[in-house]
Parts: sequence; C-alpha cells; structure tokens
Amino acid sequence: MAVTMTNPATNPAASDPATETVMKTAVVTGASSGIGEATARRLAAEGYRVVAAARRRDRLDKLAADVPGVRPVTLDVTDQASVDALAASLDRCDVLVNNAGGAFGLEAVAGGRVDDWQRMYDVNVLGSLRMTRALLPKLIASGDGVLVMLTSTAGLVSYEGGGGYCAAKHAQTSMTETLRLELCGDPVRVVEIAPGMVMTEEFALTRFRGDAERAAKVYEGVPDPLSADDVADVIAFAVTRPSHVNIDRLVVRPRAQAAQHKVHRVTAGT
Repeated sequence: MAVTMTNPATNPAASDPATETVMKTAVVTGASSGIGEATARRLAAEGYRVVAAARRRDRLDKLAADVPGVRPVTLDVTDQASVDALAASLDRCDVLVNNAGGAFGLEAVAGGRVDDWQRMYDVNVLGSLRMTRALLPKLIASGDGVLVMLTSTAGLVSYEGGGGYCAAKHAQTSMTETLRLELCGDPVRVVEIAPGMVMTEEFALTRFRGDAERAAKVYEGVPDPLSADDVADVIAFAVTRPSHVNIDRLVVRPRAQAAQHKVHRVTAGT
C-alpha cells in the first residue's frame, strides 16, 4: 500500500480508512510558544497530523484554531501520568519532537540554586526520557519513525553561568547518542537539532526570572539572531528526509555567532 502525506484540511478523505491515504502523526512537546509552536505550524504545513502538547492549554487552543491539522493536548513532561495519558490517546506516532525544556538562572556553579538545576534536569532530560519511553513503541511500529531531540550548542560547549543548563543539555545530547546506538537496526531515525542563539519571546525572559531588561541585553546589537521559524525549518528538513537518511546532529547558529563566546554585535550608528 502506498503511503502518502496529506493534510486533512485540504483532503477530507484523509481520515477515511477506506482510502489508501495514511495520515502521519507528529507529536511536538513545548508547543505553546517559541520553537515548539513554530515546529507544530511547520509540520502541519508539511502535511502531518500534529499533536501540539504543552501545559498552557489556552495557547494550544489558539494555535489549533489557527492551524488546521493541529490537535491540542495538555501535557506536563515532568508528570509521568500526564505523559502516559498522552501516549494512550494516540493511535500512532511517526514523529516525536522532544522540544520541551528551558534554562533557569545564570548563576555561577558556586552560587547555583539546587531547585533550578533540578528543574532543568527534570524538564530537559527526564522529560525527554519520559516521552521517549512512552512513544518509542509507536515510533517503531510506524515502520519509519523519527525521534528529534531539541538540544542546544550548550550541550556541546560549556560557558560561564551556564553550569546547570549546560549540564542538562550535555546529558540530553548523550542520551541522543546512546539512543542512536541502541536503536540501530530498528526503523527509527534519531536526530539532534542543536541551535545557538535563538531570539524567542520567552527563553531569556524565563532564564532571568522575568527581568525584561536583562533578557533584552542577551540579543543587544546582534544582527539577525535566529528565530523560532528558522529552527522549525531545519527540524522539518531533518524529519522529511528519505527514510534511509539520518541527520545525526545539525548545529544551527545565526551568522553573527561564530561560537558560544564569539558574537558579532553592532552599536547604534554603525
């Protein structure tokens, strides 16, 4: 049977089991804003039936109303029962994008807050573990599953003040590499997308505990930092490669950022 991608918004017969059309399902965590929301929009445009999952249901409902093919699901990746309920609600899963995460605080290790570190580990690392464990059987059963880990360049290179976040992202990167080894021979591609400087509405604001002035300084003078849409674009590229092609790791930065510590900034009038 030929398997084709189609969008239920443009093809009403897509959900008809009597047709030869198979709707592929993509699950995106952290889909209420930023990279997750942009990825949900992009994969829906690519023809996937997208399950947009996050804690803030009001934002998900707005996304679903705006984008045909998106199904909102309330999810907390730090709660096993919540993850299990999502998994039980799915008839299939072809793509899992483990995007839920975040950075909390920028203190030196000596002044690190244990609760911040624990929260970063629980969301970024254990959240990805919970989702992967829950949906891996469905990814394998699909015959052509794609597991995407949204990590960070912080998972490759450490920097001052990033101890907790870098530790969590290094752990997530290590888990991705391990999964690729363990799943060798199974019909699942394991992809790591590691963005550098991305300007979204919430990442830096969350890191600095709502201090908008400090958050703005992160991007001050940087010409064209990456947007959430830029990252969603490369996620879609990796996911839609032929089934024999695996993008092991894709590092994406703005042109202005050569490395974690090397960022080109311009001042007014230059």
